[in-house]
Amino acid sequence: MSSYQTVLLDIRDHAAYITFNRPEKRNCMSPTLHAEMVKVLDEIDRARVKVIVITGAGDAFCAGMDLEGCFLEPFDKPDLMAEINRNAFGWFTRMKNHSAVTIGKVNGWCFGGGMALAGVLDIVLVAEESTWGLSEVNFGIFPGGGTTWAYANNMPSRKKALYYALTGETFTGKQAEEMGYATKSMPLAELDAETDRVVKMLTRLGRTVLAKTKQVYEKVRWMDFEAAIDYEMAKLWELSRETNDDWVRTALASFKRREFKPGTQAYTLTKDV
Repeated sequence: MSSYQTVLLDIRDHAAYITFNRPEKRNCMSPTLHAEMVKVLDEIDRARVKVIVITGAGDAFCAGMDLEGCFLEPFDKPDLMAEINRNAFGWFTRMKNHSAVTIGKVNGWCFGGGMALAGVLDIVLVAEESTWGLSEVNFGIFPGGGTTWAYANNMPSRKKALYYALTGETFTGKQAEEMGYATKSMPLAELDAETDRVVKMLTRLGRTVLAKTKQVYEKVRWMDFEAAIDYEMAKLWELSRETNDDWVRTALASFKRREFKPGTQAYTLTKDV
């Protein structure tokens, strides 16, 4: 396990586990944390993992940005502010576009920048008891730095989205699931086990097919149907080439021998790149 000042990193079994480690500050994201996350992602990239899980120590996932460290203290130091923003928005963007499957394990408080982070992850598993909120309006600004994008793209109801952004009222992890912000909610006592179950499902699959499934989804959601067909077929043959046609040579051949059921089971991967 790698230990940084504000982050814990554990890489094992094709998965990287990131834990924000500022429990005394409800894991608010400080300038140090942003700088360390750049290094954490560099380390993860070298490991070529299939899954990234991010959570928080103690009773919080992430209560947003460290208001003093990220805004108040560097406010009159433009070079320092630019460095902080470069690190913060840089690793957020890398996380959103990462080829690995990204999972948020929201165990507690999730506010502001924490909601922005949850909003760019692929899968978000949350404790029903967790508390969420867009509190920016309470100190005179609107959700910025990608947070408005995140809640606008994760809350399909305009009226729900604007209600919580305009009032700053909190909501629970269960409500986050109901509004579409969370993939699945469960009691906190079940969160670890459910996260482990999902990670095991994903890590037994091919690195290439996981990455291309994400890539194709992000592209075709904005395309016309006919263009999407062309793009999807092109990426399918690209995947085939990169994996030596494993889905035909191994998966379909195994299916023909009735060795697995593709609707409910995964075949044994022979070519992973």
